[in-house]
Amino acid sequence: MLERPNQVLVIDDDEAAREILVELLGRVGYHAFAAADGRSGLDHLNSAAVPPEAVLLDLRMPGIDGFEVLRRYRAQGGIAPVIALSAMDDKESVVKAMRLGASDYLVKPIEPEELRPPPSAPLSRRGPPSEFVSVSSAMLGIWDMVDRVAETDVPVLIRGESGVGKEGIARALHERSVRRGKPFVKINCAALPSELLESELFGHERGAFTGATSEKPGKFELADKGTIFLDEIGEMHPALQAKLLQVLQDEEYYRVGGKRPLRADARVVVATNRVLEDEIARGNFREDLYYRLNVVSVIVPPLRERKEDVPHLIEHFRRKYGSKYKQGTAPFSDEVMRKLLQYDYPGNVRELEN
Repeated sequence: MLERPNQVLVIDDDEAAREILVELLGRVGYHAFAAADGRSGLDHLNSAAVPPEAVLLDLRMPGIDGFEVLRRYRAQGGIAPVIALSAMDDKESVVKAMRLGASDYLVKPIEPEELRPPPSAPLSRRGPPSEFVSVSSAMLGIWDMVDRVAETDVPVLIRGESGVGKEGIARALHERSVRRGKPFVKINCAALPSELLESELFGHERGAFTGATSEKPGKFELADKGTIFLDEIGEMHPALQAKLLQVLQDEEYYRVGGKRPLRADARVVVATNRVLEDEIARGNFREDLYYRLNVVSVIVPPLRERKEDVPHLIEHFRRKYGSKYKQGTAPFSDEVMRKLLQYDYPGNVRELEN
């Protein structure tokens, strides 16, 4: 989990937990010191001649809690990795801490192995998959966020123009989560009219409507214990949005024409190329559903805003298709590369690849 910093500050109001952590850190080779509450933790951070290179921060403390410590530390320009300490069932707090600038999290009680380098905690830093060549700080930040939130199991909203790679990010969230190995099920909400989309999402019973000659499981059923990816969520009809909201709240649903509730056990990841706040203002998207889905927001920048990725993507695709079609492809000339870098790619990575 930790990458061998010289000093680690432990901020935890629980004396027993604090002492155990300091002892564990010492056992695996760190110099650890402790603060008994948020205020003294901030005092340590603000007054230390040599600031700690990592902070283990309990989120639930009286007075100045871990969230406020984290907020103030980041506002003051603190850059040390902050690892949030949370209870097993406190995923919402983990997400909140990540939004405030936490680098990672550990679940109490903590085992010594989780503190040893190389990383062995639930979320190791893996960076972009091979098909997502990224050197830009924006994309590397996104992959860092993917690593941090993959195992929290909360809904994720991926925003970005068409062609930026939203589906690939959704797949990476799935593959890096505890649900990996279970189904990843995708449905495009813009591809079907509302009536058919409802049946595709939730399934239908035999005789539910004209043409329903047999029962059919829906995407939620097929994604059981895995991940369901709802692409182009901004295109979903408001009436169906209400049903999706109920599924997220109740964690159960009915097939079209069904009378027996089915349990919804799938992580929900959604994507859109629309500005949902504008759609809410126009009455096209439910505000309550937006807040339910927007627990974690991943904003993928267009390729024109990260041109430093273009040469690396070009080389990746050159090798990929050279291998696929069993023929070598010569590197591009400087003139061709210059023109490729000058282009704005309205279709983003998809356009560059094609």
